[in-house]
Amino acid sequence: MRNNLRQARKSKGMTQQTMADKLGISLRYYQQIEAGDRTGDFTIWDTLEDIIGIHQRILRETNPGKADNL
Repeated sequence: MRNNLRQARKSKGMTQQTMADKLGISLRYYQQIEAGDRTGDFTIWDTLEDIIGIHQRILRETNPGKADNL
């Protein structure tokens, strides 16, 4: 799950539906992006960065701070 994206969206007082509408995508597609199940193209991430005001590299993180056990 992309917790940074979810937290940033919530801090802006936006629902997933509102975010999907602003991005011009379906609710299901946005939910998959936020869950980390889909990547989304670069234009979506550029727009998210503009809407939320946080660099997309931070928003894209899944399980931030969790080290790989390799």
